[in-house]
Amino acid sequence: MTILIDKNTTGGLMTKKVRIAIAGLGNCASSLIQGLEYYKNADEKDFIPGIMHVKFGDYHLSDVEVVSAFEVNTKKIGKDISEAIWQSPNLSKKFSDVPHKGVTVLPAPIMDGVAPHMKESFHCYDPTQMEPVNVADVLKESGVDVLINFLPVGSETGAQMYAQACLDTNVAFANGIPAFIASNKEWGQKFTDKNIPVAGDDIKSQLGATILHRMLVSLAHERGIKLDETFQLNIGGNTDFENMKKEYRLTTKRISKTEAVTSMIPYEVPTRIGPSDYVPFLEDEKICYLWLKGKNFGEQPLSVQLKLSVQDSPNSAGVMIDVVRSLKIAKDRNIGGPLVGVSSYFFKHPPKQIHDAEAVRLVEQFIKGEITN
Repeated sequence: MTILIDKNTTGGLMTKKVRIAIAGLGNCASSLIQGLEYYKNADEKDFIPGIMHVKFGDYHLSDVEVVSAFEVNTKKIGKDISEAIWQSPNLSKKFSDVPHKGVTVLPAPIMDGVAPHMKESFHCYDPTQMEPVNVADVLKESGVDVLINFLPVGSETGAQMYAQACLDTNVAFANGIPAFIASNKEWGQKFTDKNIPVAGDDIKSQLGATILHRMLVSLAHERGIKLDETFQLNIGGNTDFENMKKEYRLTTKRISKTEAVTSMIPYEVPTRIGPSDYVPFLEDEKICYLWLKGKNFGEQPLSVQLKLSVQDSPNSAGVMIDVVRSLKIAKDRNIGGPLVGVSSYFFKHPPKQIHDAEAVRLVEQFIKGEITN
């Protein structure tokens, strides 16, 4: 099989495009690629659900283009990304036709991205029959500005490998999973030392379980409610939930989601937050159950029970489009290291937890160039 690589390099110069690579061409990547096509002709004044601005700084949504993609799935490797996003086990809803893009999916290093129980579901290639590409070489040859990490939850070593490839090639890193890179002091310092921007970790959805839980907890605290306990249970039918059937795969996921919520209150509360079960027939639908229990004036009991249902993958795709444009702006301005405001607003486990109302203000200031990170 012949693998083609887009060799339209930028030579390190500032370009009008935001050239992205994607590690893990799953459901989130499918929704992102569909969205780029669906909204490519949007007017700058249009309201587009899921993104902050059609034109984010200097970059219109249509300026974002995928130039490289990495996968371990034999049904996707060797295909154009326009075909690969519809291959099994992808099942995100189709909302846009994607024409041929001339970007061939490349075999990625397997590492810890494929748990033993996921080899069949991911149609993982046989490493004795196929060799992975050198990620750093591809990033360099493709002139990538930003690499998105959409690997499965639990891919600690894989996330670090892609982060290092970015450090070696002056490529910004958007870490969409709960493997701690931007929020890790050692890794954050590596990006600072190389003057390369990084944002993460663990993407927040447009309106998902974590952001909704944060808002409820914050509202309760600000209105003087003393919380006694809270939980968040999530079920879904995509491979993200299948992957997280094994508790060892979601250790950092529980940390990420829990800290995102508990950081909103200044005292400890008994909490249980995280994925709960895999229900195949739900496909890409995610259902979240939230519970808060506390006391108001006179020590009287109060409880909140809430159910959220949402298509999981589109819920974060638009958010990531804003993230990659933030990182390209940082590159243009010669800003390196973790982007604090951007990470806090768009990710569950940022270097610093900031209230969402403040974080969005920091992002707007960053876009205008009023602050550096």
